[in-house]
Amino acid sequence: MSNIKTVDVPHLGGITAGYQMSHPYNDSKPTLVLVNSFTTSSELYRSQYENEELAAAMNLLALELLGHGRTRTKSENFTFWDTAIMNLQGGWITVRMALLAPDKIEGIIPLGTSLDYESERARSLGCWDGPSVLTGSIDAWTSKTPTPDFEPDDQFCDFLIDKGFGKNSDKNVRDFWTKTIRANYKGDEGRRRARMAAVNVRERDGLHGRLFDVTCPVMWLHGTNDAIFSVTDAEQEIKLFVNSPSAQLVTVKDGQHFLSASHPQDADDALVDFVGRC
Repeated sequence: MSNIKTVDVPHLGGITAGYQMSHPYNDSKPTLVLVNSFTTSSELYRSQYENEELAAAMNLLALELLGHGRTRTKSENFTFWDTAIMNLQGGWITVRMALLAPDKIEGIIPLGTSLDYESERARSLGCWDGPSVLTGSIDAWTSKTPTPDFEPDDQFCDFLIDKGFGKNSDKNVRDFWTKTIRANYKGDEGRRRARMAAVNVRERDGLHGRLFDVTCPVMWLHGTNDAIFSVTDAEQEIKLFVNSPSAQLVTVKDGQHFLSASHPQDADDALVDFVGRC
């Protein structure tokens, strides 16, 4: 059962941020901040909430990105950096958090990500062509007139589920996320949030020049069946954390882009080990 709550954050003129905690906060434990993926919500981490070993080792705090879940802001325009700032009060967001608050972040665990912009370099290494994939949706979700009956169509929902969870994902997973995506982005306000979330992905900035400044341990988890970003790209980018005391890439056989959902036990075991070492 969903346990999403909200808290007000004084950024961008005011943000109401959605979040979940699996158990009451315990100040004797470290806190793992979970950041959801594109057009999902904190429900992406349902398997982690149910893992008692994780709960015994750490606080689990899932924060919903700007434009996602129950997070709302008065500003129609926002960026991944704004989400990182909000969280200090997903892969791209976690690294930005480490850059903005090195005194607070003890380690980061990017999952199935790329730290480049949507570049030809990344595409040549087997990553997706984000601009080509997303531009059609962005154009369709751009309107000068209100769209009170809007909801994401079957094509978008199937795309998100196929690429994130895998084409052979369980019917219950497909039904749940189709319903969730449509509920999160219904109506004119939902369309505008979906559009900006997609614009942020298509037009995000790269972080290669900033990775020198990451000084905490890094454990990068990447599924071998990730349909968005390639293992080859991850193998190159993990080497850019030259000032991290420990930068490790861990691949998970047959893991999908939403790795914590497709292979929760592999992800959870790695999380417990990493947090125990930080």
